[in-house]
Amino acid sequence: MKTKYQILLLVYMLIGFNGFAQNSAVLIAPVLQVYKTIDTTTLKLHIYKPLDFDATKVYNCVVFFHGGGWNNGSPRAFRRQSMYFASRGMIAISAEYRLKNTHGTTPFEAAEDAKSAIRFVRQHANELHVNPNAIIAGGGSAGGHLAASCGLISKLDNPTEDLTISSIPNALVLLNPVIDLGPGAYAHKRLGERYIDLSPTDHISAGAPPSIILVGTKDRIISVEMVTSFKEKMEAVGNRCDLILYKDQGHAFFAKKPIKYFIETTHEIDKFLVSLGYLNGNSTINNQYN
Repeated sequence: MKTKYQILLLVYMLIGFNGFAQNSAVLIAPVLQVYKTIDTTTLKLHIYKPLDFDATKVYNCVVFFHGGGWNNGSPRAFRRQSMYFASRGMIAISAEYRLKNTHGTTPFEAAEDAKSAIRFVRQHANELHVNPNAIIAGGGSAGGHLAASCGLISKLDNPTEDLTISSIPNALVLLNPVIDLGPGAYAHKRLGERYIDLSPTDHISAGAPPSIILVGTKDRIISVEMVTSFKEKMEAVGNRCDLILYKDQGHAFFAKKPIKYFIETTHEIDKFLVSLGYLNGNSTINNQYN
């Protein structure tokens, strides 16, 4: 009898990742772990482990947050990136968080959940076989905002949690992230006077996690000027902030066809993590998807 794990792998192979072709992509099914319960709502981590996972070892970790304007979306949005980084020897996680359309919540609850997810992974590092000093937060669009909020905004933590355990990731991977919620920016009107409490660019200080931003030059939500200003603010106080622009690409380009942009962005993220010592060796993304 096939196990649930084997069935999931078969489904992944049959659907071909929404039509994206792959020659030898490493296929890994996630294990689910509840990290937070609010009333009747349970939020889960979708955990991707290396195929040669060894419970006697400790692994560096990346936690992804999906996009969707804090309204909708699915942790499956980052399954390909999660499988890839697990294939590179990390534990990769795609996290659920509360959404307006499902839970009637605001971006503030989403940011709290993101911080809870990072804290849970660090607090349970031993059980998860994770290095608590090598937890990277990443995401796209609103998910990029959540990752950046974990790294830059000191408030928004759930006060019932053990706040002696940090919710700050060790590095940030930001794909077309919503990093400025000021006047004229995306979602400013939605947040009103409280926008500054949730605007990462307004909370930059020395000692922030090293970051990489990947964005298209024709993104109608995240402008080149916005990310350039963010980079300048980060570097002005001594923080590392790499910025990679993709000519003529729009919002969420990395998740759309052609697959080259998934490959290229994942390759750049891989190089960034290697530069920080969180990965070793050369990227294998081209071997897996070309």
